[in-house]
Amino acid sequence: MKLFYCLLLFVTPAVFAQKSIQGKVTDHKGNALSGANVFLKGTYDGGTTDANGVFAFQTSESDTATIAASYVGFEVFEKKVNLKENISAMTIKLDELANELNTVVITAGAFEASDEKRMAMLKPLDIVTTAGAAADITGAMQFLPGAQRVGEQEGLFVRGGSGQETKIVIDGMIVQNPFFSSLPDVQSRGRFNPFMFKGTSFSTGGYSAQYGQALSSVLLLNTTDKISNNGLGISLNLANAGLNYDYSNKNQSVSAVVYYGNLRPLFKLVKQNVEWIHAPEFKGSSLTYRWKPTKNGVLKVYGMYSDSHLSMSSKDPSSETGKMRLVLKNNNAFTTSTYTDSWAEGRWTLNSGLSYSRNKDNMTWDGVNFDRFDERTQARIVLTRLLTGNNTILFGAEAHAITIGNGVDGTLYKLKDRYAAAFVESEIYITRALAGRIGVRSEYSSVISRANVAPRLSFALKTGRYSQISLAAGQFYQNPDYRYLYLNKSLKYERADHLILNYQIIKNQRTFRVETFYKNYAQLVREFTGQKYDADPYRFPWGTTNNGGNGYARGFDFFWRDQKSIKNLDYWVTYSFVDSKRLFQQYEQSATPTFISNHNISLITKKWFEKAKTNLSATYAFTSGRPYYNPNNDEFLKDRTPAVHNVSIQASKLQSIRGNLVIFYATVDNILNTRNVFTYRYTPDGKTRYAVGPQSYRSFFVGMQIMLSKKAKVEKDDF
Repeated sequence: MKLFYCLLLFVTPAVFAQKSIQGKVTDHKGNALSGANVFLKGTYDGGTTDANGVFAFQTSESDTATIAASYVGFEVFEKKVNLKENISAMTIKLDELANELNTVVITAGAFEASDEKRMAMLKPLDIVTTAGAAADITGAMQFLPGAQRVGEQEGLFVRGGSGQETKIVIDGMIVQNPFFSSLPDVQSRGRFNPFMFKGTSFSTGGYSAQYGQALSSVLLLNTTDKISNNGLGISLNLANAGLNYDYSNKNQSVSAVVYYGNLRPLFKLVKQNVEWIHAPEFKGSSLTYRWKPTKNGVLKVYGMYSDSHLSMSSKDPSSETGKMRLVLKNNNAFTTSTYTDSWAEGRWTLNSGLSYSRNKDNMTWDGVNFDRFDERTQARIVLTRLLTGNNTILFGAEAHAITIGNGVDGTLYKLKDRYAAAFVESEIYITRALAGRIGVRSEYSSVISRANVAPRLSFALKTGRYSQISLAAGQFYQNPDYRYLYLNKSLKYERADHLILNYQIIKNQRTFRVETFYKNYAQLVREFTGQKYDADPYRFPWGTTNNGGNGYARGFDFFWRDQKSIKNLDYWVTYSFVDSKRLFQQYEQSATPTFISNHNISLITKKWFEKAKTNLSATYAFTSGRPYYNPNNDEFLKDRTPAVHNVSIQASKLQSIRGNLVIFYATVDNILNTRNVFTYRYTPDGKTRYAVGPQSYRSFFVGMQIMLSKKAKVEKDDF
């Protein structure tokens, strides 16, 4: 009994020293949260809220402690409290976890095509199965709002910008030669396979401070981190044959591709508007290696090499025969390695890369050499810090060593540029409904011995559970065309100022989006020859130059996509309007450039037939007339070409043959055989005009992909 009383003397003070903690847990709007856990960190003391969000429990703690509250779908709440006295009316407000429905996303000027939480636009098979895109990444991008279709030139034309004003970036690294070598009046395809990439982000303006040297747009391509189909694959079609092999284990994977192509069989079946002497013949290979050295680290190394040979009779109004023989041999190599990692529970992220590209064109026009050569080495590093409240700040830098050369009628022109850039950017969530991205980029180019500072900012406001508005603005710089720099290295950067306003709703697999923009051009290069305007697009600039040019582009885009209303039917509609004028190049007065079409419309439909395992796709594309130079018209660039109409269809069928997956595909471009005209050109005396149109009016293409692997799998959602 004595022992019992002694223990009671020690226990009784502790019992009477217990403190009571009571309160209520609600969301940010004051609604009670039933079933929330409330507890003191580091102890077993706590309780659960009732139907009214009320909690109550006792603790023997008597000093400062941390009280925490958690609830599914909400961020954890923590607060230090003093337990010298009872707590009787504590109010805890929990914030919802960030997700695509309750958190604003900055979208002005950006068209996400990869992030499934936001807007899954174009997956790899989606690109391949879009009729009229010819399985080309940039071909598919031309059906998105803001892009324009220019059939006789290479490049991606965006919102009044030329093809040179858009840069293509792979894993943060600029691709020096993303297209096959350009030919007179023939549109060039992109070099890269859509299946290389896990995501595509198409920025139509106002893009991040992480990227530069693009007055209009950047197309960001992110390569896959892992492969899903192990084994051997075979590709056969009317243009080429290829083999691909994938192997992976837990931490490593390798993908290899080898191919050979010759367009002669296809050209025998499809009538050509080009007189080919030697149809394009090409071969190449690529190798991709991926390795996970740590839990979060990923190393990716990609290398590719290709060469091609062709010759054709190109139209030349200035020659006696009206033709000129072109012979082109091309060698191209590109390699890039990137390493990404994160540490400190994801609070720090590293993105780094090193790339090298080399391209050489041995070209002759009627026996006269016009060779082209360029190479680029690039290094890049970006560090990102995740702050409280989902805010982030990143710091980055990049350096480029660029060499470019041109041989023109026996004269060699060459230049070297050492280009460097540094940037900082922060994404701030002021509230769940209001966010901002503020950044600045600084660049230096040795070839012109000049630097610049370019501020960028974007804001977004959530107007409803599924809707929001966004605003983006900024300055963007780009070096002048290297052909001008051969003769004048004192030129300044060309500049464009962007202002973009966007509204969008994404709900139930339906997307509505409208965006308006204004782009101001300054410091554009002008050339003065003292002679009449020369419309030859292949001429070499020889006149005096300065940065006295200017211009503008303004307009709006409309986009609607519906993947819900009709089962297994996906369709989207885009309309883009642009009004633009410039005073640049040889222009003696401000005028609408020849690559501008005021109206662009696309209608894409895709229907999946489950029983037949077949996908049918149809595309209608409309492009209004573009200006062209008529030497007989006193008004400069006032003539317009006819509008371009194109209807294309495509079918893809999945078939299992002896356990191997086979994809058959067939496409017909311009099925109505419309005689489209892209532009007109005149003989030097101005008396004769000829039309420049597509390589072929109506064409077809068939092929198959065989996946010799039991693991190979393709679902309807991939189309």
